[in-house]
Amino acid sequence: MNALSFAVTTARAADSAEIEALLDACFGLARRTKTTYRLREGERPVAALCHVAREPSGRLIGANSFWDLKIGEADAPALLLGPLAVAPDLQGQGVGRALMRHGIAMARNLGHKLVVLVGDEPYYARVGFRQVPQGQLLLPGPVDPARLLYLELVPGALGAARGLVLGPRRFNGLRDTRWRPAARAGAQG
Repeated sequence: MNALSFAVTTARAADSAEIEALLDACFGLARRTKTTYRLREGERPVAALCHVAREPSGRLIGANSFWDLKIGEADAPALLLGPLAVAPDLQGQGVGRALMRHGIAMARNLGHKLVVLVGDEPYYARVGFRQVPQGQLLLPGPVDPARLLYLELVPGALGAARGLVLGPRRFNGLRDTRWRPAARAGAQG
């Protein structure tokens, strides 16, 4: 059996239709109902951390992206990994791991400290992900706690991350309205 040949490159806007088709092939249309999609809704991925894998023929065989997150009242920054997709006929041949390793290395070089995702621990443990301690992070929808995973790019980064996980746009809106101290009765100004 020959080794699969492919190149990992930064995704371009022109790749978006192919990426969406790959995501549909891998996860179906119901993918848009998942909690991780709530985190990404209205947000833009980190462009420098969006990658595709292509065969020498030019066929897109994999895609991965990372998204900014904010966690809890401490405003702890993190990245959300995903969606990660590999062409169904090529799964299990290292494309997904190559995309993750590439993206994680770049995220570390850019100064990011923490990555979270929702996925199968046996698969993601291959690149260092572990289960988040139960109750430490709260996502805006149902998630099996055994599938909520993290990878520290800087040792101790998970310690500062406690509470509700949101995309920056929603986080800032919530912080501006809900996390402000209530005005005291009779206070002026």
